This record gives sequence, structure tokens and C-alpha cells, in this order.
Amino acid sequence: MTGKIEILLREKILKAPEVVLEDREVMRALVGANDRAMGPNVVDMRGLAMDRLEGRLGRLEETHASVISAAYDSFAGMQAVHRAVLGLLDAESFEAFLAWLEGPCADCLRVDAMRLVLESREEAPPGALPEVIALAEDGFVAAYGGRGRAVRLRQVEPGEAVLYGGAEVCSEAIIALDLGEGRRPAMLVLGAAVPAQFRPGQATDLLAFFGGVVERALRRWLT
Repeated sequence: MTGKIEILLREKILKAPEVVLEDREVMRALVGANDRAMGPNVVDMRGLAMDRLEGRLGRLEETHASVISAAYDSFAGMQAVHRAVLGLLDAESFEAFLAWLEGPCADCLRVDAMRLVLESREEAPPGALPEVIALAEDGFVAAYGGRGRAVRLRQVEPGEAVLYGGAEVCSEAIIALDLGEGRRPAMLVLGAAVPAQFRPGQATDLLAFFGGVVERALRRWLT
């Protein structure tokens, strides 16, 4: 019976040797058996080479998985921004534009709060403006977002989320807006409860594109 099993196993291996070669545990067991057969005084260079190749293969697989994950995140981010932009372009009034910006647009971008910050020398009566709009004093936009930076990503410490009311914000994206010649500085801020959602070093091209669409739409509504 044992001989029959051995013969069947041998035939299967001969028909499909790649099955053995692709199984790391089987190959490691075979190399170990070969080492024991050669004795303790013989160094098997093939075994050492195999260990090194296995290590390299593991690192390559990790890199491959990381690249795929980054590509998927980038694609998902692009789709989210496209959905947000299409909604802004569909707005038929300034009120509808602001309502989309505050609600569905924030959901598309997976942020917990969004504010359109406009510098103004006048104060609006309580409740006169929608929550998405925040008026600020002269110089606030440059001080908050930094001069000469189209998009800034940063972590938000407790007590720094002054623009979001009671919303919990641990990271934010600050997008500078150019509303045209003669108009006062403005910016769009996106706040997230997840600390790692916006952090320095991340790509900002999609956010810059989104900000460009917002500022062009605002120029039309503010004309």
C-alpha cells in the first residue's frame, strides 16, 4: 500500500512539478532534508541563495501590495472629487451652491466639516449666513493658511478648530481661493475627525483642482 501511494505521489509530482516549486513550505522542507542528508560539515549554497531569494520575494510582494493600495486610494479620491465637482456645476443658484458645498459635497469628500472663509470688514447678524460661510477679519486668511501656498495640509490640535463650531476636527486641508481682482482674500477649509486624513507630505493636486472649480463658480455667483 505504501509503495502504491509513493508511486501515485511520484506521478503527480512529475506531471505538475510547479506545484511543489510554488509551495514555500514544501520547498523549505525539501531543502532541509537535503541539508540533513549532506551532514553538518557541508554548507548548502543553494539553501542560502533560496533564503535570500525568498526574502527578496517577500519584500517585492509587500511593495507590490503597497503600490496597488496607493493606486486604489488615488483612484477613489479622484472619483470623490469628480462627484463633488459635478454637484457644484449643477447648482442653479448661489443658495443651491452653498447647500451642496455644506452637505453632499462634504459627504463626497469624506470630511466632517467644510467652511468657506471670506474676509470682511462687516459683521453679519447671527443666523443671517448659512453655517458653511465664515466671515473673518483682515489678514486672517494669510495668517491661517500661509502666504503663497495654494493648498496646506495640517494636523489640528485641541482648541485650534475655531472655524468649525462644535465639530470634532483633528486634521484639515486649507485651500486658498482667488476670487478675482479687487476682491478680498478667501479660502476653503475641509475638516476631518481622522488625524491622518490630511497630513503634510500628501499629494494635493486633486484638492487644488477642486479649489479651482470652487473659486471659478464663486466668481460667477459673486459677479
